[in-house]
Formats: sequence, structure tokens, C-alpha cells
Amino acid sequence: MSDLPRESDLPRIRKTVRVYKISAIITGSFLLLLCLMMVFRYIMGVDIELGGPAGFLALTPREMLVGFNLSTLILIIHGWLYVFYLGCNFVLWRLMGWSFGRFLLIALGGVIPLLSFFFEHSVPKMVESGIQASTAAKVQSKA
Repeated sequence: MSDLPRESDLPRIRKTVRVYKISAIITGSFLLLLCLMMVFRYIMGVDIELGGPAGFLALTPREMLVGFNLSTLILIIHGWLYVFYLGCNFVLWRLMGWSFGRFLLIALGGVIPLLSFFFEHSVPKMVESGIQASTAAKVQSKA
């Protein structure tokens, strides 16, 4: 793949970066929630129950759940948000002509806590520098 994006792709790249930033923040937030849920489930032995006999929200042992299991919903939502995050990452990777290693590195943002918040700031900078390099290369080739 080329290291520089095509000029015709610039509007799509800019839109994808905006969507990517939003997906990185939301996915990262749900990942932190998921980590908290994992501490509850695997260390404390309880799940988050919604609307059970203990009240609106309660930490209840899994075998005693009567209300809605919010822990399972957190798992499912984070999974689908991560798929969307990967989709945004894939589109940026394809349009920018980045290496597959960079794709894999950015994909870790939805798996390693707090990394997506770092990438939410650094990936747009990488995109902008790639766009500037593409524009500069085009100007030099015309000269």
C-alpha cells in the first residue's frame, strides 16, 4: 500500500476521523466500565443487578440474580462498540495506506484500558501529518 492518501479520499478521511474520535471515547469508556464489572464479577463474586429485590442497582451474587443482569449488557455493548471502533480503524487504515502493524496497534485501543483515549488524540494527528505529506508530495511533483 502507498504511504500517502489520495487527494480524492480527503473528505472521507476527515469524516472518518471525526467518527473515529467519538468511537474511541465511547469504546474506551465502556472498556473502563467493563474492567470495573470484571473486578466485581471475578474478584468480589458479584454481578451488577438492575431492578432486583435489593433496589434499583445492587451487587448481587450471580446465582441469586432476580432482576436484569447489567454486567452481561455491559459485555455485549462493549463488544459491539469495539466492532464499530475496529471498523473506523479499518477505514482509516485503508484510506491512509498505513502498515498493517499500525492497524493492529490502534486496534489495541479497544482492548487495553485508557489506550483508546490516547489514540483519540494521537490518531487524528497522524492522519493530519499524512494528509500534509500527501499535499506536499503533490506540490513537489507538479514543480
